[in-house]
Amino acid sequence: MSYWKGPGSVTPAMAGLAIGAVFIVSALALGPGGSTGTAPASAEMDQTADAPASEEAGADAAAADSPEAGDTSDTAAVPSIEEATQITKARIVAADSEPQNWLSHGRTYSEQRYSPLTQVNADNVDELGLAWSYEMYTTRGLEASPIVVDGYMFVTGNWGVTHAIDARTGEELWMFDPEVPGEWGRYGCCDVVNRGVAVWEGKVYVASFDGRLHALDAKTGTPIWQVDTVNNTPPYTITGAPRVINGKVIIGNGGAELGVRGYFTAYDANTGEELWRFYTVPGNPDDPVENPHLEAAMDTWSMGEGYDGPPWWEVGGGGTTWDSMVYDAELNTLYVGVGNGSPWARYVRSPGGGDNLYLSSILAVNPDTGELKWHYQTTPGDTWDYTATQHIILADMEIDGEMRKVAMQAPKNGFFYVLDRVTGELISAEKYTLVTWASHVDMETGRPVETPESNYKDQTQVVLPGAIGGHNWHPMAYNPDTGLVYIPAMETFGIYADAYESYEIQERWWNTGMKWDAYYDEIIRTLEAEGDLPYNRGVLKAWDPVKQKEAWAVVHTDHWNGGVLTTAGNLVFQGTGDGKFRAYRADNGEQLLEIETKTGIIAPPITYAVDGEQFVAVLLGWGGAAITAGDARTASAARYGNEGRLLVFKLGGEAEYPEVIEKNLDIPEPPTDVQLSAMEIRKGGQLFMGTCALCHGALAVSPGVAPDLRYMSEGVHANFKDIVANGILAHSGMAKFSDLHTDEEFDLMYGYIVARAREDRKAALAAQESQNGG
Repeated sequence: MSYWKGPGSVTPAMAGLAIGAVFIVSALALGPGGSTGTAPASAEMDQTADAPASEEAGADAAAADSPEAGDTSDTAAVPSIEEATQITKARIVAADSEPQNWLSHGRTYSEQRYSPLTQVNADNVDELGLAWSYEMYTTRGLEASPIVVDGYMFVTGNWGVTHAIDARTGEELWMFDPEVPGEWGRYGCCDVVNRGVAVWEGKVYVASFDGRLHALDAKTGTPIWQVDTVNNTPPYTITGAPRVINGKVIIGNGGAELGVRGYFTAYDANTGEELWRFYTVPGNPDDPVENPHLEAAMDTWSMGEGYDGPPWWEVGGGGTTWDSMVYDAELNTLYVGVGNGSPWARYVRSPGGGDNLYLSSILAVNPDTGELKWHYQTTPGDTWDYTATQHIILADMEIDGEMRKVAMQAPKNGFFYVLDRVTGELISAEKYTLVTWASHVDMETGRPVETPESNYKDQTQVVLPGAIGGHNWHPMAYNPDTGLVYIPAMETFGIYADAYESYEIQERWWNTGMKWDAYYDEIIRTLEAEGDLPYNRGVLKAWDPVKQKEAWAVVHTDHWNGGVLTTAGNLVFQGTGDGKFRAYRADNGEQLLEIETKTGIIAPPITYAVDGEQFVAVLLGWGGAAITAGDARTASAARYGNEGRLLVFKLGGEAEYPEVIEKNLDIPEPPTDVQLSAMEIRKGGQLFMGTCALCHGALAVSPGVAPDLRYMSEGVHANFKDIVANGILAHSGMAKFSDLHTDEEFDLMYGYIVARAREDRKAALAAQESQNGG
């Protein structure tokens, strides 16, 4: 549904809420609300900054005065929205000739996320103020990169809801709602997020969470065509942004945690006709292969002898392509990152062994035909959810005295890869974060050398990185002036519970091949032994891809932080999970700006210019995989509301910041008539871990995106079973789960939630009494 808005229009209607899910591998708090410290009940956002080093000011000022570095002074007649959105391949290839625009997902086809604009620079970034804000009407994660062209902005919220906005003023022009059924939220591993649109020849392309691809009229938001890329087949989802290459709209999908077969597809940009489809993993060996490259892949999968579980082709095999795509126009090559296996554990996915191509791989593909040119597998036989769907950057750089065309990636597995993008040759690979699953990458074979502690076939293991990775979807950025890649990295641990010898497929639910009861027991064992769980850590890391070493790093309070933008003004911008928006010097990491938003940020900033003024834009709204892999001790969403907004800054901006209210973290008294034995609480906790925790947090402690069930109201308590078993809130995203659990199991999970609320309420009251000297 599209809503055309003219001057003076009101804000869009609420897009709704939904359930998302992700495997929990992070630290959690046991205290009330999982937060520490206090803050005013109501507070405006504060802005502070440190002055840049004086000896470096001259060079930055010179850069700012250089038209070649990005002049924003062009104030020619404003084109119509129809004229402005005539984006073509030629325009994107020549994107540096119009640096005021952000024409494609990463600004250019190379997706370096580097802007030549210099009006905002290291000398004056501390003067940034709010120009305008726009309400996104959601409390879920926001991950989109806005497209901005000649003063018109196109950005997405949840589900694929799309907004067209006047980039000068923040006035809404139109809003399109794909009206995704709320119950589809159950099929998302990682929230109901969307990473943005593509704009091409007067159309806006967006994929909705339920797998449909929409072509919209750029002026009105009216649908021109729509195609169902997944044939209405859950648990497929789409969260990624489409790319348009040579008149073809290319889109992948997600769902490997639940059990699907990955592929990406090219559609005619004018008609929506399917032109080709690339499957990333083979199907049933008894059936003909759909693509020639699957012939080689088939030999890398094996069910072995004597295994009585379901074969991979019945589960799906995984290999979804849910995010990274990048294009080299000169080579006419599309590079695509491939995700994890389904199930996760190769012990049950391919018990006979094998590399399981093309899981966790970078693919080089001809975008006109869908034919494979080469591949490189970052994690052969992946067993830890180490996707290679993370952001890929293309650049030309001198290595060992030779100019090389490279593709760079920091996938989940913790190694930073530099590949020759012409041939797929591995040039280098080194650890960019803490890694225990492998000692190094063998440069002769190109394969990581696994360590004994990475094997969890027969026992639970704690492995680094965890399943959320050393780097997740959050885009990196490359600055050709400094030669550095800026990685929103993480130091994470993962509990990998011993795998089933065989298992039954859970239809339309998670199929990792691991035992949730063993996972729960390991958390309890760690808490009893250590008194707490270790913290994960976020690090903004400036990485030299030639030397394969860290240049500088900034440690964040929370591990789940935003994507990165870098500019010719010697700047790096990033938002954080604890509600800060910061700017750093690109050359040495000195912090120059901090704006306290009190709302977590995971989206990457972008920058653009209109009428001679440069703007910096970023979406606020924490979530994604943090819906359960977040940490309530450090995330702002656990303390404040998670109201989604788009903030746009400019030098000297004086707009009023939206008010952010602190949550009431007093746990209400739970029902007294619900009493479970210790054995029943343990069983309820194990059941909760395998279902409820994937949205509401392990140990019933929500990081702040989905509701914290310790705070259930009297009405929710009274209707608990109707909600979880009968789906009375399915329309708003809380799907029913009667296909997974019996009434007795629902009673155990409910009793566990009540017990956890009672436990944490008691601890909070005791702490308060102690503080008061009682």
